Amino acid sequence: MRIVLVSDAFPPLRSSGAVQLRDLCRAFVAQGHSVTVLLPTAEQTDPWRVHESDAVTVVRLRTPRTRDIGYARRTLAELSMPWLMLWNLRRSPLADTRWDGVVWYSPSIFHGPLVSALKRSSCCRSYLIIRDIFPEWAVDVGLMGRGMVYRFFDAVARYQYSVADVIGVQTPGNRPYFDAWVRRSGRQLEVLPNWLGGASEARCSIRVSETRLSGRKIFVYAGNMGVAQGVGVVLALADRMRNRRDVGFLFVGRGSEAERLKSEAASIGLENVLFFDEIDPDEIPDLYAQCSAGLVVLDPRHRSHNIPGKFLTYMQGGLPVLALVNPGNDISSMIRDERVGQVSEGRDTDEICALAGTLLEQIKSDAGLPDRCRALFVREFSVESAAAQVAAGLRR
Repeated sequence: MRIVLVSDAFPPLRSSGAVQLRDLCRAFVAQGHSVTVLLPTAEQTDPWRVHESDAVTVVRLRTPRTRDIGYARRTLAELSMPWLMLWNLRRSPLADTRWDGVVWYSPSIFHGPLVSALKRSSCCRSYLIIRDIFPEWAVDVGLMGRGMVYRFFDAVARYQYSVADVIGVQTPGNRPYFDAWVRRSGRQLEVLPNWLGGASEARCSIRVSETRLSGRKIFVYAGNMGVAQGVGVVLALADRMRNRRDVGFLFVGRGSEAERLKSEAASIGLENVLFFDEIDPDEIPDLYAQCSAGLVVLDPRHRSHNIPGKFLTYMQGGLPVLALVNPGNDISSMIRDERVGQVSEGRDTDEICALAGTLLEQIKSDAGLPDRCRALFVREFSVESAAAQVAAGLRR
């Protein structure tokens, strides 16, 4: 099949979404498909640029900047993004290309007009990979109410849903949100778990043994530090465990909350915590080889279900997890049933501290724990299975 994938996340970005889509494209190619990726970019003056990466055709289309700017400017930029991508695509050598299927990744919620145009010109099916349900989660965590701003974003999101023939959600718990959507004839809703490709053997630039945390059992958090994650609870845990000289906490990544968290840790004198900027995703496996447990943190006010990409990387690396998530999240039962860590669905520091201690004892006494983590990854989060499932959805 000739597949076109639309997203705003792809290497050299280092987000989990970018890594996932790189791995998905590689799997498509390995299964015999021809893949083109359409990406918005503000970092070029040309209306379009085309290059090859891992046998994938990558088309970067000039658009306004959408990252690290204010909410109002970002909204206007994202609103214009699909139209400018379409305009610049029609000026490129791929203007008359026809595809057998369109795949797109949300976030962002704004790709609907571009996908609709591609579907019409190619007379093909489309598959929406949806990883978070916006603006619902923003209401859940108190970023917005259900006023005019919410209604605007909800209308944009519902338009993108209307363009999809198939929607793949992360977990069974997200199915009810799309009950009304799936009742329309010809639509299909399915669970498409997160995925990840093979682990890199690159050496990590971070060497824990050369820091003040050397010799300690390390809880690591690698990824975005934003409002949706609520990572501040880990600082409260680190504060409670500051007298344990055998335990340390390592944060690696970026996000809207990163600087605030770093300043807070310094202000209360946490010597058992270190922060590093984001690293190349290929360095992550070697980073985890230096750690004892992974941290999964989601704001407890979320009502949707989410299995973050970082959870997959922890499982792939054989790292059990301490998960601090919203009540009822599907990831909780998975961790408990598979015995790959400890879970708290609240924010009680006493409980979390006790669970951290339990996990450290489990790591010490349960020799089969790393193997169970890796087995779960292989069974549930194969990129080959994800690519085959998406391709099958486009063929129906």
